[in-house]
Amino acid sequence: MTALTASIERRAGGFTLDVSFEAPPGVTGIIGASGAGKTMALQTIAGLGRPDKARIALGDEIFADTAEGISLPPDKRNIGYIFQEARLFPHMTVAANLDYGAKRRGPGAPASRGEVIDLLGIAPLLDRHPASLSGGEAQRVAIGRALLSAPRLLLMDEPLASLDIRRRREIMPFLEALHERLRLPVLFVSHNIDEIVRLADRVIVFHGGRIAAEGDVGEVLNRLDVQGLILGDAEDDSPGTILDARILQHDDADGLTEVGGRGFRLVVSKLASPEGATVRLRLRARDVALATEAPSKLSIQNVIEGTIRRIEDTGAGQVSVTLETKDGGSTSVHALVTQRAARLLGLAEGMPVWALIKSVAIAGGK
Repeated sequence: MTALTASIERRAGGFTLDVSFEAPPGVTGIIGASGAGKTMALQTIAGLGRPDKARIALGDEIFADTAEGISLPPDKRNIGYIFQEARLFPHMTVAANLDYGAKRRGPGAPASRGEVIDLLGIAPLLDRHPASLSGGEAQRVAIGRALLSAPRLLLMDEPLASLDIRRRREIMPFLEALHERLRLPVLFVSHNIDEIVRLADRVIVFHGGRIAAEGDVGEVLNRLDVQGLILGDAEDDSPGTILDARILQHDDADGLTEVGGRGFRLVVSKLASPEGATVRLRLRARDVALATEAPSKLSIQNVIEGTIRRIEDTGAGQVSVTLETKDGGSTSVHALVTQRAARLLGLAEGMPVWALIKSVAIAGGK
């Protein structure tokens, strides 16, 4: 399968971007604080900015190689680029906007016009003009136009950032459907951890123009040092834990689903996916309480037993507590408690505790 390889050095003012990474087919999430160089990297890959030094290739096709004097113009790179704003042609109908993308169509299209329209649910919009569309509808059309150009690489630069919460929820299932349908490299830039957790197969963390971490979504984003680099700039600045789980069984009578992984079982609102399907969960540290004795007769149904591995002072009167699950530490859970609570409970490393999970966010399938 064709992968993107990029090695980029680019200076702008007092900022220097110096990154090297690979993006295989599937969704590679790129996250980092504002000014970390995320958009600059995408623009350089697309040919919209001149690097000081670079080698960018999609499989055997070289987009740019400064050492060899190679630099393909943007229209020769066969890349689909989705911006924060839809950037549709206002004088054209939705159908005409889609047809414009199809006119630029290259070989090996990932989906036909009809398939793209069905996939994005935009059939009812075809006769309308962009001014009459909601933000979420316009972004779906923009994605459709990009897909109909038959890109070999898709760049998505915070495509949900300009949408309100309602519109983001509206468009997210369509992005998940794209993830399942397309097998081409996709770079998805976002400030939002939940978006990365829900959509990405792997993640790259940008910080100060460099790559601070990359790899499996859970392994990277569960690191507290990584969370410290990105959470202060994110909409949801709550540290937390990402868990990979499998759907164990559905309880139709109570509208619940039991999911489980190494060292834990949790009950969540009923999921549409079948038993055996995999999901990612996000537990916000602020939604995890701790008990030093096995709890009973609680309204909170989700409890994980474990041992305290680390206690860290986070300032502002709080401490971060990391516990290993009872199965031997293959799963870690982060909790955020006040210094006063930690002192009254006598929390210490090596101590057995029970984590009471007040809220579980289903971040999506894998």
